[in-house]
Amino acid sequence: MKKLSPYLIFIAAMLWATDAPFRMSLTKDLNSNFIVLAEHFVDILFIAPVLIVGYSRLKKLTAKEWAAVVFIAVCGSALASVAFTQAFHYVNPSVAILLQKLQPFIAISLAAGILKEKLTIRYWEWAIFAILGAYLVSFPGLKPELFPGEQLNPNLIGVGYALLAALFWGASTVFGKYVLRNVDFKIVTGLRFSVAFVFMLILNVATGSIPKLSQVNLADWIFIVVISVASGVVALFIYYKGLENTKASVAAIAELGFPMAAVIVNWIFLGAGLVPVQLVGMGILVFAIFRLTRL
Repeated sequence: MKKLSPYLIFIAAMLWATDAPFRMSLTKDLNSNFIVLAEHFVDILFIAPVLIVGYSRLKKLTAKEWAAVVFIAVCGSALASVAFTQAFHYVNPSVAILLQKLQPFIAISLAAGILKEKLTIRYWEWAIFAILGAYLVSFPGLKPELFPGEQLNPNLIGVGYALLAALFWGASTVFGKYVLRNVDFKIVTGLRFSVAFVFMLILNVATGSIPKLSQVNLADWIFIVVISVASGVVALFIYYKGLENTKASVAAIAELGFPMAAVIVNWIFLGAGLVPVQLVGMGILVFAIFRLTRL
């Protein structure tokens, strides 16, 4: 089963890609904060029994591991989801998703500091190559226009949100592996959703993001349930089961199943194609990260 662990992560990442068409539809009428809150509410309905049964295991967590759990939940689950959803307001969904290919770069870099993995000169050479690919994906015109006219370029804002999500998700891979040393994958999944839900509830109340029930139609609720189950609780159960027996650096590469599948999903269902320069950038990203894996 251990040999299959990286493939479990790849499958989970592929499931994450299924939510883009539904998420894109939801952003037309609903605030990003509320969408993420609703997702986590549905998720904890499934996960609550797991936490109740495994409550005694929480005593095994140290202060540092609790801090890692809070980061995973608040930054990796809540804020990253909000940032990623918000990016859809400004850029082609495929661009937001392709930028998630920087997650391995982020995760491996953090693993070097937290898990004490060595990074060679060759690593940094390919890392810079990966950044070049991300630049081409972000700015197909090659020259970023930061302030066209008197307003901040919306494309730049969207890229910023997407990169923030990549940072949080990449770091969460490392911290997730750190916590899994003492508790099993079901508990980590439950804690991630539960803590994130509490945070999102506070955030929504503070920002007044919760709409009237009449503003959320039946189709919205169906879409929320779909993304909560398929790319939420089911995907993360599979993901953390795989992460139990997979190194953080390997897991970060396996997570490339997400942007790869998402681009195909978006192209088919959202008509969100890419221009040639962005395709070149995508190829550079994939090749650079493959070389990082070899190192």
